[in-house]
Amino acid sequence: MNSYDSQRISDTFMGSGHKIAKSINEADVVVLNTCSIREKADEKIFSDLGRLKSIKERSSGNFIIVVVGCMAQLRSQDILKRAPYVDAILGPQNIQQINAIVDDLIKNKVLDTIVFTSMNVEDKFAQLRNKISSRNVSEFLTIQEGCNNFCTYCVVPNTRGREFSRNVSDIINEAKNLISLGVKEITLLGQNVNSYSGKSLDGGTCNLAHLLFELANIHGLKRLRYTTSHPKDVDYSIAKAHKEIEILTPFVHLPVQSGSNNVLKKMNRKYTREEYFKCIDMLREHRTDMAFSSDFIVGFPGETDDDFQQTLELIKKVNYAQSYSFKYNPRPNTAAALMDNQISEDVKSERLRILQDLLNDQQSKFNQNSVGHRFQVLFVKSGKHEKQFVGRNEYSQAVSVRANNISIGDIANVKITETASHSLIGAIEL
Repeated sequence: MNSYDSQRISDTFMGSGHKIAKSINEADVVVLNTCSIREKADEKIFSDLGRLKSIKERSSGNFIIVVVGCMAQLRSQDILKRAPYVDAILGPQNIQQINAIVDDLIKNKVLDTIVFTSMNVEDKFAQLRNKISSRNVSEFLTIQEGCNNFCTYCVVPNTRGREFSRNVSDIINEAKNLISLGVKEITLLGQNVNSYSGKSLDGGTCNLAHLLFELANIHGLKRLRYTTSHPKDVDYSIAKAHKEIEILTPFVHLPVQSGSNNVLKKMNRKYTREEYFKCIDMLREHRTDMAFSSDFIVGFPGETDDDFQQTLELIKKVNYAQSYSFKYNPRPNTAAALMDNQISEDVKSERLRILQDLLNDQQSKFNQNSVGHRFQVLFVKSGKHEKQFVGRNEYSQAVSVRANNISIGDIANVKITETASHSLIGAIEL
């Protein structure tokens, strides 16, 4: 979603005559789009700001620094205190104002830092509409923002606000614009994408499955994905869409976070491990070739050895193709940060090592099992070697081939011949 917002910021600037600089030293304006999911991301931004300060000092004041995104929303006062030389701070729902603010800073040399952290997401999309520059063959499209779930570890409700779903007509128009620029694959985005509930073309309410069917009818769209799903919102209509929509990939990112009902309750995830298994089973019943990725948090406050073992057992039962895993990291203004029984860093590190060894082994076996199979690969870039092209298959696995008759944007049948450390190698089948 931050990648999508960064692209829209770029579109807004370029639409009014600005150009992308080749390097920071050549720029008049630098925009840092921030994440605040983990503390490490916050500290990286302050480190970057320290380096930008020296450039600003050498520029005699003709260098504008703007901080946008979730950290800007959550920690605007900290930024003002630690980096008072920042010219503007904008939350993620205020990026539509960035061009006007920067123009004002350029013309009027405003001295005080400008801060905008309102939560009106509807204004954001209304003012960014139809401003799209060049694109890659695979792109993101945000359909839903914000979250109503209030997981006890998560800052998203404080940074992106409550759930908001865009109208179907706006989404279709943006998708058509992307396709007209050569995009072949679209990934629909949302903090909780399968809670999507936008205004349909006939004025009613549209869920994610309905939207997927609408988008699948657009000429020129070759592949469709969506992320990130919440297990409590997976329903029969989504499973049916996976069975009936040919361009919808048989691959779902379905974060579980923990395999322990005790921990899930403390996280306020609103489902049990048994209900999670039912989601997995329903999707696999509709698409026998379905594969999954997930998110895991280890060392959540109060997590016992038995809780952790239940997570390992869940992983073994589901068998994931990919995964993302982290040690629990307390975040500001979240309920979990105030909980008793915080887990020591040593225990969290050891649990993460054990969990990642298991997940990496599953991913390695999934990749190995791909050898000898054929996939539809969308080629997105040139490789490091002559006549080498790199793309992704239906399961988002990176696939490289050597070929004379392939161009970026092509989709081809590829037979996998071997695996590399984190990718597949194959040959084009004509």
